Amino acid sequence: MKFKKILISVTLFCLFSAASMAQVMEVGVNVGASGYMGDLNPKNPFDFSGAAFGAFVKGNLDPYWAIGIHYNYGKIKDNDATSSNPDFRSRNLNFSTPLNELSLQVDFNFLDYFAGAGGTKNFTPFIFAGVGGVLFNPRATYQGQEYELRYYKTEGKQYRNYALSIPYGAGVKFRISDHWALQTQLGYRTVHSDYLDDVGDKYPLADVYGRIDARHPLWINLSNPSQLPHNWNPGGQRGDYRKNDTYFFFHAGISYTFISDKCFTF
Repeated sequence: MKFKKILISVTLFCLFSAASMAQVMEVGVNVGASGYMGDLNPKNPFDFSGAAFGAFVKGNLDPYWAIGIHYNYGKIKDNDATSSNPDFRSRNLNFSTPLNELSLQVDFNFLDYFAGAGGTKNFTPFIFAGVGGVLFNPRATYQGQEYELRYYKTEGKQYRNYALSIPYGAGVKFRISDHWALQTQLGYRTVHSDYLDDVGDKYPLADVYGRIDARHPLWINLSNPSQLPHNWNPGGQRGDYRKNDTYFFFHAGISYTFISDKCFTF
């Protein structure tokens, strides 16, 4: 909780500071798709697996620089059973999780793009980077039963359901009127956690089973759900050796710019 309060406080302070200097304020919404790279998808940087949407408030400091606060929601998932890798299929892990992200991002426009009226360019490619935080809660489904994996300590350790994220990416902006603009972008987030997918280290020395109750009547080995006896491997490697997962968004959106009485000065 302390991490989340600090992140929100710093983000709001930076945004309001930028807003006091900005000559043009911009608000927008976007929709698109989300995906992830990690222990169940180590190689494909375009493996989109869920819907995404978001909103932002941005202060345009001049035709090239902007700073804003962004909220994004997405859902990611993957399943070893559908993998082309036979070792992954025999491992038989799966997960899904919602992502709730709040971040502070800085845009740099490559062209002389005015977010309101009067710019010399009606479009520009741009890049962005920033800092933020993300909430997640991985779940797995076996034999029709869903389990919140974090509470079972499937690798014998507890991890937080929030983490620092570093967003970065690129896109294109199009001005369609004095106030309205369209944009599309692809952005990646490096996460200071290896547990978006509940997989990050080694198999525990003792198997971890899901609870048995009216809602969960079957015994499920959540740490090692492989159907193959030879996959029993206490202390062996369960995921890959990279220490950080990555998630990403592809967005298309629309924004409205509130133009101040004065234009940018140079």
